[in-house]
Amino acid sequence: MPKASEIKKNNTVVFDGKTCIVRDIERSVPQGRAGGSIYRMRMYDVVTGAKYDETFKDSDTLDMADLIRRPAMFSYIDGEEYVFMDKEDYTPYHLNKDSIENEALFINEDTDGIQVVIVSEVPVALDLPMSVELEVVETDPSIKGASATSRTKPATLSTGLVVQVPEYISTGEWIKVNTEERKFQSRADKH
Repeated sequence: MPKASEIKKNNTVVFDGKTCIVRDIERSVPQGRAGGSIYRMRMYDVVTGAKYDETFKDSDTLDMADLIRRPAMFSYIDGEEYVFMDKEDYTPYHLNKDSIENEALFINEDTDGIQVVIVSEVPVALDLPMSVELEVVETDPSIKGASATSRTKPATLSTGLVVQVPEYISTGEWIKVNTEERKFQSRADKH
Protein backbone atom coordinates (compact mmCIF):
# COMPACT_ATOMS: atom_id res chain seq x y z
CA MET A 1 0.00 0.00 0.00
CA PRO A 2 1.49 3.32 -1.03
CA LYS A 3 1.94 6.18 1.40
CA ALA A 4 0.13 9.48 0.85
CA SER A 5 3.44 10.99 -0.27
CA GLU A 6 3.63 8.49 -3.18
CA ILE A 7 0.15 9.22 -4.58
CA LYS A 8 0.09 11.19 -7.84
CA LYS A 9 -2.61 13.07 -9.72
CA ASN A 10 -5.03 10.76 -11.55
CA ASN A 11 -4.19 7.78 -9.32
CA THR A 12 -7.25 5.89 -8.18
CA VAL A 13 -7.52 4.99 -4.51
CA VAL A 14 -10.04 3.31 -2.27
CA PHE A 15 -11.31 5.85 0.25
CA ASP A 16 -14.12 5.05 2.72
CA GLY A 17 -14.91 1.95 0.66
CA LYS A 18 -15.36 4.02 -2.51
CA THR A 19 -13.15 4.08 -5.57
CA CYS A 20 -11.93 7.64 -6.04
CA ILE A 21 -9.70 9.36 -8.56
CA VAL A 22 -7.25 11.91 -7.18
CA ARG A 23 -7.63 15.12 -9.20
CA ASP A 24 -5.47 17.52 -7.24
CA ILE A 25 -2.78 17.28 -4.57
CA GLU A 26 -1.51 20.14 -2.46
CA ARG A 27 1.54 19.48 -0.30
CA SER A 28 2.30 21.63 2.72
CA VAL A 29 4.91 21.46 5.46
CA PRO A 30 3.50 22.89 8.69
CA GLN A 31 6.10 24.88 10.60
CA GLY A 32 7.12 23.91 14.09
CA ARG A 33 5.71 20.45 13.67
CA ALA A 34 7.88 17.38 13.97
CA GLY A 35 7.18 14.92 11.23
CA GLY A 36 6.56 15.31 7.57
CA SER A 37 4.37 16.97 5.08
CA ILE A 38 0.60 17.19 4.91
CA TYR A 39 -1.13 16.23 1.65
CA ARG A 40 -4.52 17.74 0.88
CA MET A 41 -6.15 15.70 -1.87
CA ARG A 42 -9.21 16.49 -3.91
CA MET A 43 -10.83 13.21 -4.93
CA TYR A 44 -13.90 12.31 -6.92
CA ASP A 45 -15.92 9.12 -6.57
CA VAL A 46 -15.63 7.42 -9.97
CA VAL A 47 -19.19 6.11 -9.80
CA THR A 48 -21.20 9.03 -8.36
CA GLY A 49 -18.85 11.93 -9.11
CA ALA A 50 -19.07 13.06 -5.46
CA LYS A 51 -16.18 15.32 -4.39
CA TYR A 52 -14.03 14.75 -1.31
CA ASP A 53 -11.35 17.05 0.07
CA GLU A 54 -9.24 15.04 2.48
CA THR A 55 -5.97 15.63 4.31
CA PHE A 56 -3.36 12.93 4.90
CA LYS A 57 -0.03 12.81 6.69
CA ASP A 58 2.81 11.65 4.46
CA SER A 59 3.02 8.36 6.38
CA ASP A 60 -0.71 7.54 5.98
CA THR A 61 -1.24 4.59 3.67
CA LEU A 62 -3.92 4.38 1.02
CA ASP A 63 -5.21 1.42 -0.98
CA MET A 64 -4.80 1.72 -4.72
CA ALA A 65 -7.95 0.82 -6.64
CA ASP A 66 -8.01 -1.85 -9.31
CA LEU A 67 -7.85 -0.11 -12.59
CA ILE A 68 -6.87 -0.73 -16.16
CA ARG A 69 -5.13 1.72 -18.47
CA ARG A 70 -5.83 1.30 -22.17
CA PRO A 71 -3.96 3.11 -24.95
CA ALA A 72 -6.48 5.22 -26.83
CA MET A 73 -6.80 8.03 -29.30
CA PHE A 74 -9.22 10.92 -29.44
CA SER A 75 -11.99 10.19 -31.92
CA TYR A 76 -14.75 12.84 -31.76
CA ILE A 77 -17.00 14.93 -29.53
CA ASP A 78 -20.62 13.81 -29.15
CA GLY A 79 -22.62 16.50 -27.32
CA GLU A 80 -21.31 16.52 -23.74
CA GLU A 81 -19.03 13.53 -24.26
CA TYR A 82 -15.56 13.05 -25.65
CA VAL A 83 -15.21 9.72 -27.42
CA PHE A 84 -11.87 7.90 -27.46
CA MET A 85 -11.07 4.77 -29.46
CA ASP A 86 -9.03 1.91 -27.97
CA LYS A 87 -5.89 1.56 -30.10
CA GLU A 88 -5.88 -2.24 -29.85
CA ASP A 89 -9.47 -3.48 -29.98
CA TYR A 90 -11.23 -0.27 -31.16
CA THR A 91 -13.61 -0.15 -28.18
CA PRO A 92 -15.12 3.34 -27.92
CA TYR A 93 -14.78 5.02 -24.51
CA HIS A 94 -17.17 7.86 -23.65
CA LEU A 95 -16.00 10.40 -21.08
CA ASN A 96 -18.13 13.30 -19.90
CA LYS A 97 -16.71 16.70 -20.87
CA ASP A 98 -16.85 17.97 -17.27
CA SER A 99 -14.85 15.05 -15.88
CA ILE A 100 -11.94 15.67 -18.27
CA GLU A 101 -12.16 19.45 -18.76
CA ASN A 102 -8.51 19.99 -17.72
CA GLU A 103 -7.18 17.17 -19.89
CA ALA A 104 -9.32 18.23 -22.88
CA LEU A 105 -7.18 21.36 -23.21
CA PHE A 106 -4.29 19.15 -24.33
CA ILE A 107 -6.12 16.89 -26.77
CA ASN A 108 -6.48 17.02 -30.53
CA GLU A 109 -6.67 14.38 -33.28
CA ASP A 110 -2.85 14.09 -33.32
CA THR A 111 -2.31 13.66 -29.58
CA ASP A 112 -0.40 10.43 -29.04
CA GLY A 113 0.16 8.57 -25.77
CA ILE A 114 -3.31 9.03 -24.26
CA GLN A 115 -4.49 6.31 -21.90
CA VAL A 116 -8.07 5.83 -20.76
CA VAL A 117 -8.33 4.81 -17.09
CA ILE A 118 -10.99 2.14 -16.53
CA VAL A 119 -12.39 1.13 -13.13
CA SER A 120 -14.93 -1.70 -12.94
CA GLU A 121 -15.30 -1.62 -16.74
CA VAL A 122 -16.25 2.09 -16.67
CA PRO A 123 -13.96 4.69 -18.29
CA VAL A 124 -13.36 7.31 -15.59
CA ALA A 125 -10.32 9.41 -16.51
CA LEU A 126 -7.49 10.12 -18.91
CA ASP A 127 -3.77 9.82 -18.42
CA LEU A 128 -1.93 12.23 -20.69
CA PRO A 129 1.61 11.94 -22.01
CA MET A 130 4.23 14.23 -20.37
CA SER A 131 4.08 16.61 -23.32
CA VAL A 132 1.82 17.24 -26.30
CA GLU A 133 2.21 19.21 -29.50
CA LEU A 134 -0.35 21.94 -30.19
CA GLU A 135 -0.70 24.75 -32.71
CA VAL A 136 -0.49 28.41 -31.73
CA VAL A 137 -3.65 30.00 -33.16
CA GLU A 138 -3.27 33.47 -31.67
CA THR A 139 -0.39 35.44 -30.19
CA ASP A 140 1.23 38.84 -30.62
CA PRO A 141 3.57 39.09 -33.63
CA SER A 142 7.00 37.57 -33.05
CA ILE A 143 9.78 40.00 -32.30
CA LYS A 144 12.83 39.75 -34.55
CA GLY A 145 16.02 39.21 -32.64
CA ALA A 146 14.24 38.06 -29.50
CA SER A 147 16.50 35.74 -27.57
CA ALA A 148 15.41 32.42 -26.07
CA THR A 149 15.79 33.78 -22.55
CA SER A 150 13.83 36.98 -23.07
CA ARG A 151 10.32 37.90 -22.01
CA THR A 152 7.24 35.82 -22.71
CA LYS A 153 3.79 36.57 -24.11
CA PRO A 154 0.46 34.72 -23.91
CA ALA A 155 -0.43 32.38 -26.77
CA THR A 156 -3.80 30.75 -27.40
CA LEU A 157 -3.47 27.19 -28.68
CA SER A 158 -5.78 25.23 -30.97
CA THR A 159 -7.56 23.63 -28.00
CA GLY A 160 -8.25 26.93 -26.22
CA LEU A 161 -5.40 26.50 -23.73
CA VAL A 162 -3.42 29.70 -23.08
CA VAL A 163 0.29 29.39 -22.19
CA GLN A 164 3.18 31.81 -21.95
CA VAL A 165 5.60 31.44 -24.87
CA PRO A 166 8.90 33.15 -25.76
CA GLU A 167 8.57 36.28 -27.90
CA TYR A 168 10.05 34.53 -30.97
CA ILE A 169 7.04 32.17 -31.30
CA SER A 170 4.46 33.25 -33.87
CA THR A 171 0.89 32.32 -34.84
CA GLY A 172 0.73 29.11 -36.89
CA GLU A 173 3.72 27.46 -35.20
CA TRP A 174 3.43 24.17 -33.33
CA ILE A 175 4.85 23.95 -29.83
CA LYS A 176 5.43 21.28 -27.20
CA VAL A 177 3.55 21.86 -23.95
CA ASN A 178 4.26 20.11 -20.64
CA THR A 179 0.88 18.67 -19.59
CA GLU A 180 1.59 18.60 -15.85
CA GLU A 181 2.94 22.15 -15.51
CA ARG A 182 0.88 23.62 -18.41
CA LYS A 183 4.03 25.29 -19.68
CA PHE A 184 5.77 25.86 -23.00
CA GLN A 185 8.60 23.35 -23.49
CA SER A 186 9.95 23.95 -26.99
CA ARG A 187 9.05 24.28 -30.62
CA ALA A 188 7.55 21.07 -31.99
CA ASP A 189 9.68 19.04 -34.40
CA LYS A 190 7.30 17.61 -36.94
CA HIS A 191 5.00 20.39 -38.11
